[in-house]
Amino acid sequence: MTETQRKIGFAVCLVTIVLALLDMQIVSAATVPIVRDLDPAHGIDKIPWLVSAYALASAAMLPLYGKLCDVFGPKRVFTAAIATFLLGSALCGAAQSMTQLIAARALQGLGGGGLMSITMVVIAHLKGPGEKDADKSTNMGGLVAGGAMAVGPWIGGLLADHASWRWIFYVNLPIGLAVLATAAFALHLPEHHIRRPLDYLGAGLAAAFSSALLLMTDWGGKKYAWTSPEILALALTTVVTLALFLWRQFQAPEPVLPLSLFKVRELRLAFAVQAILGGAMMCAIYYVLIYLQVARGIASSSAGLYLVPLAVGLAASGLLTGPLTARGWSARTFTLSGTATTALAFALLATTTGPDTSLWVIRGELLLAGAGFGQLVGQLILLVQHSAPRHQLGVATTSIRFFQTLGSALGTAVFGTILARLYAAHGPGGDITALARLTDPAHTAGIHAFVDATQVVFWGGAALMAIAALLALRLPKSADQKDSSAPPREPEPVPA
Repeated sequence: MTETQRKIGFAVCLVTIVLALLDMQIVSAATVPIVRDLDPAHGIDKIPWLVSAYALASAAMLPLYGKLCDVFGPKRVFTAAIATFLLGSALCGAAQSMTQLIAARALQGLGGGGLMSITMVVIAHLKGPGEKDADKSTNMGGLVAGGAMAVGPWIGGLLADHASWRWIFYVNLPIGLAVLATAAFALHLPEHHIRRPLDYLGAGLAAAFSSALLLMTDWGGKKYAWTSPEILALALTTVVTLALFLWRQFQAPEPVLPLSLFKVRELRLAFAVQAILGGAMMCAIYYVLIYLQVARGIASSSAGLYLVPLAVGLAASGLLTGPLTARGWSARTFTLSGTATTALAFALLATTTGPDTSLWVIRGELLLAGAGFGQLVGQLILLVQHSAPRHQLGVATTSIRFFQTLGSALGTAVFGTILARLYAAHGPGGDITALARLTDPAHTAGIHAFVDATQVVFWGGAALMAIAALLALRLPKSADQKDSSAPPREPEPVPA
């Protein structure tokens, strides 16, 4: 590839990440117009599936996407994922019922699962020996994530108010088609001509396990009680499919998630930290929004604006990683600093959050949390890519995204259970949903009980990040001296 083609390739990857992140954020602002147009009578009950269908399909495809990259080469898989995403977007825009829209969102999620994960594989392959452009592009992930988090809901609301909710999906088409055309011209990546068998059974078991886990954590304590037959059946399905998946990975000649990856210390520690990061990020985003709405009476449409400081922190970290890397910071240093910074932010949230806390204090703490998250998002991916054998680069890169997804689901469920049970034990009305119906002085007592429970949740986030910091300390000292411009490890010989 020429230098121009390489730079165009990096730009294509960043645009693809923007496309993926915007699509995850943009739909939340248009749920009311969607329901009003498609099913005003019963559509409100189906809104959660607009998010769940996309998330389930996206998570289920992650392990298979990595293996497909390693078997067929990243360019073919990259273009196929974008094409699937665009087909799903077109069908979403043309949907005439909530059922059609949810099915189209699932198809869109099948492609969307590859937009971020495969893009990181492509960036790694674009990087030549001695070049740092790919590392800079990966570090820009914090900046891109911050921008998408800030403008996604705003763009969704703008399109829904002044055009039509259908343009939330149609807007993907010109951008995606431009990405496809440019990728065909600029991306000249390695293609693999020696075909290896794909572990479709393992991929199916991974999809079943992740889907059951996501549904269990999404429905548990909300749609169904944790001890209900539905949740217990999902829990049993999760355990059984996980056991079968692990058994299959030991037996398969070409496993979809090679367990040999966990023999590399950097990889298993990075996977663990990324899973913890997923849970902590959901804690910072989801439960701060709940606090603002329940304890402070801020409308849901306005509460999202309080995430802007978190986005700014992510963006600032993305911009600073380059200069800090030039000063000798490594992936290990960033991981230690990021986990410590985020743990401090959670500790501050736990100690200062109250019924009358200044909202500027909350904004400052979210800014600090974003600065910590931003140091981790791109650097953990780089650590994985520089530690993985090159012939397993695809599956290693998508695995880190897979573990983040599972961590987010588990974190949301565990923290939600803690919040609900603490409030039920100490607050009036039985559960949090009854708070709005209470009158003083019961309402005041309920707010204080809710805030106390929320503080425990934030202490839980601080504890998680403290554990992540301890894991980061176990990264080998060699990670500090590792040249981030060095290409990933050379492949081991692959039998024909």
